[in-house]
Amino acid sequence: MLTSLPNLLTLSRIVVIPLVILTFYVQGAWTHWVACGLFVVAAITDWFDGWLARSWNQVSAFGRFLDPIADKLLVAAVLFMLVAFDRVSQWSELPALVILLREILVSGLREFLAEIRVGVPVTRLAKWKTGFQMVALALLLLGNVPPLTLPVQEVGEGLLWVAAVLTLVTGWDYLRSGLKYLTGQGQ
Repeated sequence: MLTSLPNLLTLSRIVVIPLVILTFYVQGAWTHWVACGLFVVAAITDWFDGWLARSWNQVSAFGRFLDPIADKLLVAAVLFMLVAFDRVSQWSELPALVILLREILVSGLREFLAEIRVGVPVTRLAKWKTGFQMVALALLLLGNVPPLTLPVQEVGEGLLWVAAVLTLVTGWDYLRSGLKYLTGQGQ
């Protein structure tokens, strides 16, 4: 199942990370467009790989394991690079940090709960959070580059704040539902 199309799409998100990072080191407005394009394609594969796996009955342990990791690596790498290269305002560093911390918290919680065989389903609100986050990051990768005359950077930062608020809400929801198992009251 490693070479099934859904798993290859998941792996492609990891493969694209160094390419997106490379665009930060090359000068020119075109690199913003390339980074945005690569990221958008990767974000689309996030939805498409799961849909294909379910539709084609190719859901695998490898895919369930790697899919959330690929998502988190891609998002973390882009957030890190945007902050490191001063491509977001100082005020937008806070939502970037909130998003990263929530991803680590939820990953740890999911790992703990998986050990005791408790599943944590992805909520509809968490899917909305991911949507806002992906659009925000795509816009921030693009920034206010020519020939655009729209305030793309500002819209991206606004959406990053929306994603951060949803991140806090969904992170709290996951933590609250996992707390009974963390405190031993869920057995």
